[in-house]
Amino acid sequence: MTGQDIRRTLQREFARTLRKPFAQAVKQYRLVRPGDKIAVCISGGKDSMLLALLMQDLQHTVDFSLVFLAMDPGYTPEGRARLEANAAHLGLPLEIFDTNVLRVAGNHAAEHPCFLCAKMRRGHLYAEAQKRGCNKIALGHHYDDAVSTVLMGLLYGGQVQAMLPRLAAKNYPGMELIRPMYHIRERDVQAWVQHCGLDFVSCDCPAKELEHDTKRAAVRTLIDTLAADNPQVGANILNAVKNVDTQKLLGWRDETGFHSFLDRLE
Repeated sequence: MTGQDIRRTLQREFARTLRKPFAQAVKQYRLVRPGDKIAVCISGGKDSMLLALLMQDLQHTVDFSLVFLAMDPGYTPEGRARLEANAAHLGLPLEIFDTNVLRVAGNHAAEHPCFLCAKMRRGHLYAEAQKRGCNKIALGHHYDDAVSTVLMGLLYGGQVQAMLPRLAAKNYPGMELIRPMYHIRERDVQAWVQHCGLDFVSCDCPAKELEHDTKRAAVRTLIDTLAADNPQVGANILNAVKNVDTQKLLGWRDETGFHSFLDRLE
């Protein structure tokens, strides 16, 4: 399938499952405004490549500019070549910069490198986007990522938190992070990949061999198991952080510090 044919699938076969929820998230969370310059962060995987095409498609209705920013954190030569080939096939003018993120994360957090790797990646992407005059970076996290993040925070972090569709960067003034695929299901992304016959870059990180043993994989398996009996499980998990009853919390924190329900009784 040619690159042009692949683009057309977003307006035809996958208009309802990919293009529509993408547009809904952009509108609901006010993710893209006229005049924005957005760096679409390309990892080489299916989610970021789809995001790039959807963002290009959005330019037909909103006047903003794009940069397709790809970080090579230490890919194998084969992985780097596949990233470049896929981008060329899809007509994406990548701007690639090199880092040693995978090596550093593997050396300093060998057993659990994912957190350090993600933090370092984010910092590099913000810095490179800012150099190019961008005011936003766009990441390819989808609905299933958002749902599993809530449950991971509860089970492993002991806190109620959400993966926000939009947030301001703490260390890069004037920069925002947006997640335009927030309403898109992973199964629909996979269906698109299979329909188009695409073969994207797999993760070359130090934890690759343990990917099925990670906490996130375990949480997703749990969600899938529960959803087999109740399809609303995922939606209920995400809705839980949209409808928090602050009168029934033992404690919470904000910019002023930590608070207890006891404060209301004294």
